[in-house]
Amino acid sequence: MNIGILGLGVMGRSLALNFERNGYSVAGYDIHLKVEPSLFKDKNIKIFDSLEGLVAALGKQRVILMMVPAGKPVDKAIVSIKPYLEKGDILIDGGNSFFVDTDRRIKHLDEDGVRFLGMGVSGGEQGALRGPSLMPGGDASAWELVKPMLESISAKAEDGSPCVAWMGKGGAGHYVKMVHNGIEYGDMQLIAEVYDLLHRGAGISNSELAEIFGKWNDGDLKSYLIEITSKILWRLDEETGESLVDLILDEAAQKGTGRWTSQNSLDIGALVPTIYAAVEMRLMSRLKAERVKASQMLGGEMQKFSGDKEQLINLAEKALYVSKITSYAQGFALLKQASKEYEFGFNYADIARIWRAGCIIRASLLDDVASAFEAEPELSNLLLNETFRNVVVESQSAWREVVKTAIDLGIPMMATSASLAYFDAYRSERLPANLIQAQRDFFGAHTYHRIDKIGSFHAKWE
Repeated sequence: MNIGILGLGVMGRSLALNFERNGYSVAGYDIHLKVEPSLFKDKNIKIFDSLEGLVAALGKQRVILMMVPAGKPVDKAIVSIKPYLEKGDILIDGGNSFFVDTDRRIKHLDEDGVRFLGMGVSGGEQGALRGPSLMPGGDASAWELVKPMLESISAKAEDGSPCVAWMGKGGAGHYVKMVHNGIEYGDMQLIAEVYDLLHRGAGISNSELAEIFGKWNDGDLKSYLIEITSKILWRLDEETGESLVDLILDEAAQKGTGRWTSQNSLDIGALVPTIYAAVEMRLMSRLKAERVKASQMLGGEMQKFSGDKEQLINLAEKALYVSKITSYAQGFALLKQASKEYEFGFNYADIARIWRAGCIIRASLLDDVASAFEAEPELSNLLLNETFRNVVVESQSAWREVVKTAIDLGIPMMATSASLAYFDAYRSERLPANLIQAQRDFFGAHTYHRIDKIGSFHAKWE
């Protein structure tokens, strides 16, 4: 058979059906799951009751895709299947593994000649079934062998190009997926903040907001997340007839990739404040009981919005778009710093292109991102690209007005505010870091540099 899939949960089953639909025979195995026979009825998919049977069903230079939870389950799966593998076989980890773990696994398996790929897979269940965005990295020779297979099952952009490309050596694929998820965190928080401002702050109904987001999805903000937000806001609860989103508890969970992005950005000295804010707000959301108590003790009542709602809607659209641009600028600046730090050799235009379809952060904006890096591969920050620079500079007054309105109403817009602060800091020729360095020299004799002389200096401050 053409490919083995180890792990037949939601994503594994969907990918199995995708491979089969595109002409590949699939051997499947799951240590826990009992797959309903009807699921794969009349399909060229065979389920085995042992790893030995799975491996034996494959030809030479076996290709096996692992779809198991990140962390220890991946290591356990590798230990279990390794005795049945031979030199030249290809093992792919399609989960959300931490890129450092992928580096370790590549080195471990290379000792026995087993080729390992760490591959980011984005798009959820429907993406896996109909066409995901794929981000493979690791053994380059293995990539060349599986490239036709992965291109066939991947999402296709509007120009027909497959949303899969080689990310680089080592854990490059899983690193790109980690940053993708970090940007996803930022996007979701930015959208949620604008929704909160307009719904809770300005009193605009969910049905009205559904129309607004639907209209925005026909413009610059066109994206998967804007599209599904409109659909969510339309949905009524079947039991009560109320808007379903209003009945959902305001506690957001997370699987850790946004936190990994934040932590790694600090490790390598890159700035992603919009993603930090998104992670922090998810943590804040989990303090539900404390927030209820604090709202009673600290005066949680909001001010009433008395301005022009239609004007606020127009301003919010612009603020959301430029915040999104700034968030993407941060994400790609992180990728550039990581490429230097870990020698990944990223192609940023390729990364933008494979995110145009199939994945959660797919957006029309990515066409302009790809064009920016095609024109200038060494572009240090997307905000310096002419297209994005003009949009952000021209829309900054709307951005500021939205943040000021939120402050006046007591609506927290941490990610939107962080995006604006990043923009203001990045364009500031002079920052107050001179005072910080003076403080460091005062209490710790850390020295400082001067603007009028070369060298390091220390002052006797008292």
